[in-house]
Amino acid sequence: MNAMREIKRKEKAITDVDEMKEILLKAQYVTLAMSKENQPYLVTLSHGYDPEKGVIFFHCASEGKKIDYLTSNDVVWGQALIDHGYAQGACDHLYATTQFKGKVSFIHDMDEKMQALINMIQKLDKNPQAIINTQLREKSVAKVTIGRIDIEYMTGKKQITVNISL
Repeated sequence: MNAMREIKRKEKAITDVDEMKEILLKAQYVTLAMSKENQPYLVTLSHGYDPEKGVIFFHCASEGKKIDYLTSNDVVWGQALIDHGYAQGACDHLYATTQFKGKVSFIHDMDEKMQALINMIQKLDKNPQAIINTQLREKSVAKVTIGRIDIEYMTGKKQITVNISL
């Protein structure tokens, strides 16, 4: 299947790149699909997103299934979802998604790791500066494994109003 296939329901397509980026910024999680030796694996991650660089950051253990898959095959397909919920009585579901294809690399440069962690903390924590000030030390940052997804392709889809067709 071609990853660049056009969306069938054109009325649901998001064509504005800034809108797709906004979903990546606001979504609580991203879900990544990966493959190793023709075996699929799916994982949901908290993340940070840098819209200027077009990259998603995530942290993970330094070994395990995710690392095995990503070091074997660095290409991923992912999705960020903002769920606006089921529309009661309308048999419809409201949402906005950004799907993306990208390549994963692991960050080793301490300055880049620090910036990636700051990006994630600012997204996730209600008091990010306190965490940054107390926990981001060179020794602790050196121990953290940070993945970087360089986005190569994005598409989006949304259903933001109830659409009843009879």
